[in-house]
Amino acid sequence: MSLIKVSNLTFGYDGSADNIFENACFQIDTDWKLGFTGRNGRGKTTFLKLLQGCYEYRGTISASVDFEYFPYSADPEALTEDVILRTAPHAESWEIYRELSMLDVSDDALYRQFKTLSNGERTKVMLAAMFLRENAFLLIDEPTNHLDAEGRRKTAEYLKRKKGFILVSHDRDFLDLCTDHILSINKHTIEIRRGSFSAWLRDKELRDSFEAGENEKLRKEIKHLEKASRRAAEWSEKAESRKIGFDPAKTEKSLNRRAYEGAKSKKAMSRSKAIEKRQKSYIEEKSKLLKDLETAEDLKITPLKYHSNKLLQLENVCIFYDGRAVCRDVSFTVEQGQAVSLRGANGCGKSSILKLICGADIKHSGRIIRNGSLKISYVPQSSEHLSGSLDDYAENLGIDRSLFKAVLRKLDFSRGQFDQPIERYSGGQKKKVLIAGSLCQQAHLYIWDEPLNYIDVLSRIQIENLLAEYRPAILFVEHDAAFCRKIAGKTVDIVKA
Repeated sequence: MSLIKVSNLTFGYDGSADNIFENACFQIDTDWKLGFTGRNGRGKTTFLKLLQGCYEYRGTISASVDFEYFPYSADPEALTEDVILRTAPHAESWEIYRELSMLDVSDDALYRQFKTLSNGERTKVMLAAMFLRENAFLLIDEPTNHLDAEGRRKTAEYLKRKKGFILVSHDRDFLDLCTDHILSINKHTIEIRRGSFSAWLRDKELRDSFEAGENEKLRKEIKHLEKASRRAAEWSEKAESRKIGFDPAKTEKSLNRRAYEGAKSKKAMSRSKAIEKRQKSYIEEKSKLLKDLETAEDLKITPLKYHSNKLLQLENVCIFYDGRAVCRDVSFTVEQGQAVSLRGANGCGKSSILKLICGADIKHSGRIIRNGSLKISYVPQSSEHLSGSLDDYAENLGIDRSLFKAVLRKLDFSRGQFDQPIERYSGGQKKKVLIAGSLCQQAHLYIWDEPLNYIDVLSRIQIENLLAEYRPAILFVEHDAAFCRKIAGKTVDIVKA
């Protein structure tokens, strides 16, 4: 066991008005299975890069372990066994077989070119290779994005057996299965606590609720004190004006009057200062609250009403690639107000079915029955094609720019980000651009392909609440089990041919 110590860490990107980290101090035990969370753009991947020494920073990071980052590039033409040995040159054959077995990767994958493996298999192979390295502390950045539901479960069980890693993920079930500590980058603080992600989230919600209640009480008290302070100030001014400058013709001519007015003025002044002191104390106390309160405003959607209840029907659809069937006899319907989830292993054709419904030229058999007047809003799996400005994107999509930016604000975009080109956004922020665009489109049917990849937990909850409240017709592929449990009204299992 050893410690990774972070002291007075300060870092900001060139051209950015604000630092991502400002005098951050904390320490991490190298035996922890550490889940790393925070809203998109808060600096999770940046911190992993800082640990590797990729950027210059102020402060110190000290550690006695070697940091290894996932995902990393691998030669696609090389045999899988060679890919592993280049990462872990001292690994024995029996160790490689053991690791792959725990991840449910077949032995014959070792003797195939790396490029022939599925995305999920590549993820598992690279993780196994990293854990075969000696004296390595692993920095695992979003490993679930290419894993189906079963692959996520297997990988979580695998990581549960390991120790010594930081895991960036927004999949709640995945984090709960394989981590024992949570590192959270909040609005103004960095927090580490022992336990599961769900326990951390419950504590945060309770803390936010308590602080919001205390804030409301202090706000009312400050408002009350402001009124009292104004009254005390008025009394003080009146007493002070009579102390010396009273008109003898209009007021009492007693010689003791001046002393009486002086005492009255002093008392009123003391009362005014006491109220101001209490008010300042309450304001200081109030300023300590709500620093890390995460606001997640409710989202809205305006789906169109179709003239019939049935929107879409597939009958015995089969997808072909290179003359080979990837799935067979896919049949289902989508009706108004229905949330339909497509579920299946990587490579079974789920994304291809969604693209086919949207009009892509994909070789297939079977029937797709949809009316030409049916309006569809599509969110693709990849966001790598995004570039340019938000205004240009809104114009190309034919949506209202102000509404589009208002939705992004609710999804935790700052106003400063509106002026940045989309290609500078994080993966989660790019995905939010796609979802915000879809929410601004009026459609009969929403088709979303893995919409939650890279998106932070609070935004996932916002999207869940939106779909649960408005109940638009939606056909989606998503491997986040918590999301599917809450949203899917019907699940269609796609089986490989």
